[in-house]
Amino acid sequence: MCGICGELRLDGQLPQLQHLNAMMAKLEQRGPDHAGSFSDGRLAFGHRRLSIIDLSFKSSQPMVDTESGLAIVFNGTIYNHPELRTELQARGHHFFSSGDTEVILKAYAEWGADAPAHLLGMFAFAIWDLRQQTLFLARDRMGIKPLYYTRDGQRLRFASNTQALLATPAIDTTLDPLALHNLFTLHAVVPAPRTVLKGIRKLEPAHSLTIHADGRAVLKRYWNLVARRPPAPRSEAEWIEAVHAALQTAVRRRNNIADVPVGVLLSGGLDSSLLVGLLAEIGIPDIRTFTIGFDDQPEEKGSEYEYSDAVVDRFQTRHHKFHIPNDQTLLRLPEAVGQMAEPMFGQDAIGFYLLSQQVAQHVKVVQSGQGADEVFGGYFWYPQAHADRHPDRLRRLAPYYFDREHAEMQQMLTSPFHTRDFTAGLVRELLDSPDAEETLDAVLRADVTTFIVDDPVKRVDNMTMAWGLEARVPFLDHELVELAARMPPELKLRDGGKFVLKQIARGLVPDAVIDRPKGYFPVPALKFVRGEFLDMMRDLLDSRRCRERGLFERAYVERVLAEPEKHLTRIQGSKLWHMAALEMWLQEMGL
Repeated sequence: MCGICGELRLDGQLPQLQHLNAMMAKLEQRGPDHAGSFSDGRLAFGHRRLSIIDLSFKSSQPMVDTESGLAIVFNGTIYNHPELRTELQARGHHFFSSGDTEVILKAYAEWGADAPAHLLGMFAFAIWDLRQQTLFLARDRMGIKPLYYTRDGQRLRFASNTQALLATPAIDTTLDPLALHNLFTLHAVVPAPRTVLKGIRKLEPAHSLTIHADGRAVLKRYWNLVARRPPAPRSEAEWIEAVHAALQTAVRRRNNIADVPVGVLLSGGLDSSLLVGLLAEIGIPDIRTFTIGFDDQPEEKGSEYEYSDAVVDRFQTRHHKFHIPNDQTLLRLPEAVGQMAEPMFGQDAIGFYLLSQQVAQHVKVVQSGQGADEVFGGYFWYPQAHADRHPDRLRRLAPYYFDREHAEMQQMLTSPFHTRDFTAGLVRELLDSPDAEETLDAVLRADVTTFIVDDPVKRVDNMTMAWGLEARVPFLDHELVELAARMPPELKLRDGGKFVLKQIARGLVPDAVIDRPKGYFPVPALKFVRGEFLDMMRDLLDSRRCRERGLFERAYVERVLAEPEKHLTRIQGSKLWHMAALEMWLQEMGL
């Protein structure tokens, strides 16, 4: 797990190393253990390392393989690197390190642009072919690892976050109206390749991008998710058994492929509790768990200690419990927002940020439960969309999922930012694309491959890597995701959602965790739009910088400020916070 960056000149000039150094400085928190750079004519690479696999200098980056004439910078973890190493050695390749970085290099030397399809894990990497003078960029299937870039007629720059790119000159920071339409419709999700800034784009998950010596760019998709029933039907028991085995494999991979201890972020919910239970089930000793809690509010408890404590007691984990006072939550919210590569609306980001600060003092790697709800149908809007009988798939999802109608978007944003109903068209294309048997299959596929990439997955990456902590997400193991996508929707939605996971958990984790109402990361100070939190949002939206930006219609802002707790989205998000969160992010980025 690391931070990567680079510059490829397209105009015959040499990269300016001060710009590479500026990007590397913004990536230091992602990789505090080592810094390195490499240049070859019109190409320069920068790397910040978080040492997880092969802690020796042999796996330092940028890594150059003189035998193949390739250089790489890589962020992520390849869980099948031992098996690939054996295969590549049988094909005549020689290795000088024991880590996964060199395996990617040799895989590219062997398979070229098809190499990413051989990798099992989370990754974003860039490979420079010194002989062919081509740059190859790739991102993992589920988009767990980020890869941003900016391109003009003179250069292409890339980095693990937007902060690194913004540290260089000549970036177009104009707001993209189409991306804003996504942002305010899909609760902060802006699907790749867009970001809210016109000059910064991101590589799509499951894609590679090759820049040839003549500047020609070739984008290639190397993986698709099929959401259709298998040719040979399976019984309920067979599905449960298959998912159980795949989950065991996923957590084993993410525990064993590391040369440092691996912990678990234990929230007290079903997903993270099941991870602990599965680790114990496959015989992993000395499980390390970490839980955070906040002060209570009158309407809501600020912790789920009663559930996480039950899991700790059951499995006798080496547990660390942290408590954060509510005043710290508000005080440090801008700090957490400053670590976001893109604006996010999920209020639990501050929780992950503060938890990661504490956890990073004990371990470098953790497993986390993100993705379980999207893969196995855990959210309340899934049965709503499934029960809707409208013949148009978009119309079966939008009334329960979209944050705003297009007409309200026109009321909220000033005329320079008005656009067509861009999000509806994009989501319809996702839902109607081939290989999804039922509407819910299409909805879950869109969620897993597109929506969660830029909400919980990105949130966890940004907040953990802000403290040099690697988060691994076994529920997004692509082989598990492929299996679950073929499962009948009824096996996901039964019993309030995630039926299969509940069946696997029964008898393994405490019943109280399985049978509890669905919970969300409790951050009470930010859930209720009142008091100091409301004051903070009012100050942001009334600030001179916000008014001069001219993004929001003042009449709309005043209407929402007058009754903030009445203006909620269909999934119960605060419309006031959405506006304030974007403004806070823009200000923290210095834009």
